[in-house]
Amino acid sequence: GHPSRECECTPLQVHKYRARVSGPIMDRIDLHVQLSPIKYADWEAVPRGEPSAVIAARVLKAIEAQRSRFGAEGVKANAFMGGAELRRHCALPDGASSVLEIAMNKLGFSARSLDKILKVSRTIADLEGSAAIKRAHVIEAVQYRMLDRSEVLAGI
Repeated sequence: GHPSRECECTPLQVHKYRARVSGPIMDRIDLHVQLSPIKYADWEAVPRGEPSAVIAARVLKAIEAQRSRFGAEGVKANAFMGGAELRRHCALPDGASSVLEIAMNKLGFSARSLDKILKVSRTIADLEGSAAIKRAHVIEAVQYRMLDRSEVLAGI
């Protein structure tokens, strides 16, 4: 939906539109992000973020951390981890594990979505320079799976 215009579609039409991309296909997409339109004046007024060179340096450090982590395992990046690598490299502290459990039970994510959340959490931690996945990393990764979900993660 549009943030400032009322939708004229019926709930059935909205459901049919969203169903054009099936759940199993959506499960294979790592990041789901909804963007809202903004006016040019609002865009122009937004302060500029980090320079691209700073972001690129952070990404290169994350890539190097992944190469170092996987070594001779034959895995090139977090996105390619299998079950054994997920268990080995994505251990969650109690606080993070409980967030994931609540999100999974409340939102009904599939097992494939759980794997994506763990991989994205590991990547967020790498980009932050953190050796361990933290609660905040899992919360952020869950938010990237929230497209077309009406529930919220209240109380987490």
